[in-house]
Amino acid sequence: QLQLVESGGGLVQPGGSLRLSCAGSTDTLRLSAIGWFRQAPGKEREGVSCIDIGGQITTYQDSVKGRFTISRDNAKNTVYLQMNSLKPEDTAVYFCAAAILQRSCKDYVGEYNAWGQGTQVTVSS
Repeated sequence: QLQLVESGGGLVQPGGSLRLSCAGSTDTLRLSAIGWFRQAPGKEREGVSCIDIGGQITTYQDSVKGRFTISRDNAKNTVYLQMNSLKPEDTAVYFCAAAILQRSCKDYVGEYNAWGQGTQVTVSS
């Protein structure tokens, strides 16, 4: 069973950068589209970015376009989210999730069937 573990969160000042990692426990990660989601206090979970299994097709929420970059290293069973020019409104718990054995990114949260525990990102001066 695929398990996902996020890391790389923390406290950063506005304008700073963080790189989140999502490590998979089995090779299933590299056979799955992977999404990054976030949830701020009192708000619903929202999609941030997604990458297909080949790493060729990526999607981004409008608010992070040009600032965040998703990538994957299938040899390491790991997906990354590079976050630059961070803003206070990026503060949230960030989760990675897998659409297991699906080649393409999915539109709905419910289509992702393996989730990590999340990592806190706080952007504050």
